[in-house]
Amino acid sequence: MTNRIDEISPLIYARVAGFLYLLMIPLGIFGILYVPSALIVSGDAAATANNIMASESLFRLSIVSALMVQINQILLVLVLYKLLKPVNIIHASLMVVFALVAVPIAMLNEFNQFAALLLLSGADYLTSFGADQLHAQVMFFLDLHEQGIFIAQLFWGLWLFPMGYLIFKSDFLPKFIGVLLMIGCFGYLIDSFIFFLLPTIDVTLSGFTFWGELLLPLWLLIKGVDVEEWEKRALESV
Repeated sequence: MTNRIDEISPLIYARVAGFLYLLMIPLGIFGILYVPSALIVSGDAAATANNIMASESLFRLSIVSALMVQINQILLVLVLYKLLKPVNIIHASLMVVFALVAVPIAMLNEFNQFAALLLLSGADYLTSFGADQLHAQVMFFLDLHEQGIFIAQLFWGLWLFPMGYLIFKSDFLPKFIGVLLMIGCFGYLIDSFIFFLLPTIDVTLSGFTFWGELLLPLWLLIKGVDVEEWEKRALESV
């Protein structure tokens, strides 16, 4: 057969996907974990407001970082679709749907962060509110932002299952990574349901089930894929 299965080598898709996936890690840690933990003081609205005003540039940078994660997610899932489509196009499409549903939820959720900044902007129309009232509203929007993250996290978890299954069935990527990704799916889902249904319980399973998301991009960057097996699957899917 002289026609090429695909004009771009699967190794290129693998390297690009690995880079994009790894890029999400520092962006997500900075925007979603580090800055909120550094600036938000639980139960103290005044201290939180003062921290944000004193580090407004850092707070704004965290918003940009969180938005970049979502843009990166769009690119990543499209590249992974090209890489994993030969295994099963239906499951690959399901992976894309779950990943893309999370994007607008997470991006719109950042409006809550901007609302907190507007309340602290000192605009003339806010003079009718006292300092305590403004600070309380800031905490409200920050809490709402946290709720939104856990809603988006449901879909961050769901997209891992079809991706993990595709990798497990692929023969051109290690099966154990696929298993770890499917386990990671349940870690995110359980965390979200605990947050919404049992808010007094402070348990985070995803902190122990994330290994697949770390090993996959490293494998894609360093080892790539078994090109012969990928081409075999691509031929079978035509």
